[in-house]
Amino acid sequence: MAKKAIITGITGQDGAYLGEFLLQKGYKVYGLYRRVSSPSFWRLKELQIYKNPNLYLLECDITDSISVFNTIKKIMPDEIYNLAAQSFVQTSFEQPLSTMQINSLSVTYMLESIRLINPHIRFYQASTSEMFGKTDDEPQHEQTPFAPRSPYGISKLCAHWTSINYYESYNIFACSGILFNHESPLRGKEFVTRKITDGVAKIALNQLECIELGNIYAKRDWGFAKEYVEGMWKMLQTSMPDTFILSTGKAYSVKEFVTLAFEYVNIPIVWENEGLNEVAINTKNNRICVRISPKYYRPAEIDSLVGDYSKAEKILGWNPSCSLQDLCKLMMEADLQRNRHKL
Repeated sequence: MAKKAIITGITGQDGAYLGEFLLQKGYKVYGLYRRVSSPSFWRLKELQIYKNPNLYLLECDITDSISVFNTIKKIMPDEIYNLAAQSFVQTSFEQPLSTMQINSLSVTYMLESIRLINPHIRFYQASTSEMFGKTDDEPQHEQTPFAPRSPYGISKLCAHWTSINYYESYNIFACSGILFNHESPLRGKEFVTRKITDGVAKIALNQLECIELGNIYAKRDWGFAKEYVEGMWKMLQTSMPDTFILSTGKAYSVKEFVTLAFEYVNIPIVWENEGLNEVAINTKNNRICVRISPKYYRPAEIDSLVGDYSKAEKILGWNPSCSLQDLCKLMMEADLQRNRHKL
């Protein structure tokens, strides 16, 4: 009999890739999405799984405990992957209460439902490198102390500890995957890598003159999301639940990613000035193509995050293979195609 899996946040980047992966594994996938005026299924359609007969799309408000309980009881899944979140760090400073409700309380609702309905359901919690925040450890590993610097990081840390507590208190198989930044052509435009590739594609096609960015010296460990969802699945196939870091072990600055993107479309740039006056100039036409704007700075910045994935490699047999250069190429090709055809 085919396994059944619930994926919360099925319409997001990770949810779509995980749905594709589990369908290929022969699962029946129940994708939960929140009720909005016009649900966006573009990622599922782009991956050509939207009409898969083993994909079932269901409305569920994960901030409503009754809705969560009834949905889990109706489906009776083997596995639950909680990928739904308010996942934009900047927004979490503007909406800390809703961020906490969506990212923290909902996890308690899910785990409590598992405890009451069927404690044998395996649960995956999508944790984040943002929980490490301002740390002196580099690279960060599973024992690195947490010091989150945003409401987003704090909310995810609460969910992380809640998952661990339900395993320790009730023996529920709850795994936590601490994923460092992972990108793809399916990334939302509110995230800096996709903002860059979409903007550079528009500049290359003469549809835009300039991109505005915040802290271009922030360094992040960027991997390919499609590879990371396999790691999520591997965590739930182990004999004992645990916490695992998924990362590449390499950190690059936002500025370096910008340079890679412009190199891909053969636009030579030079950087001039410092601080808020720093700009990138397109040397083909001497026009400014990147500006710095203070509105994109966080109230509390994290300078650098880079992860040690050796535990996942040793226990799960997982390791990343897509370089940042290859990832940038994938994203640039997709955004050039979309912008050429106004998609």
